[in-house]
Amino acid sequence: MVSTEYERRIAARFATLDQDGNGYIDREDFSAAAKALLAEFAVPARSAKGQGLYAGAEAFWQGMAGMADRDGDQRVTREEFISGAVKRLRDNPDRFAEIARPFLHAALAVADEDADGRVTVEDTARVLRVLHVPQGAARAAAEALDGDGDGTVTEADLIPAIAGYFTITE
Repeated sequence: MVSTEYERRIAARFATLDQDGNGYIDREDFSAAAKALLAEFAVPARSAKGQGLYAGAEAFWQGMAGMADRDGDQRVTREEFISGAVKRLRDNPDRFAEIARPFLHAALAVADEDADGRVTVEDTARVLRVLHVPQGAARAAAEALDGDGDGTVTEADLIPAIAGYFTITE
């Protein structure tokens, strides 16, 4: 039996994806996140990085909808998310990493101004803040992602951490 505490934590994860706070996750939430990231880093939507981010957002949405949209209405309610997360993510944590990777890869590319595959801790915190993580928590999370203490975060640091955040276990 899945605990109420576990469901509460999964529900909190829902809030990070529901960008507009309307009570469900849909394609527009992912597009809004992409648009906000591009604005934060002054990257044009029509650039290669911009198009990559929108494509990553669409892939993330498609994966999320495929995992959790039980009634096929192109919206994932809180209950659908909890049910999808509890049933699918817990049983296959790598699945979340698979569906999030294109978006996270593209988001890091947007924040990686010198294209060296590393993003500063500060820019990582900026990405998290744009995605509605509170400022203090965003900074702490970005610092925690810098496992080797070099002041940067890579995709190899980020993907497992984000997957772990969304696939918490009982």
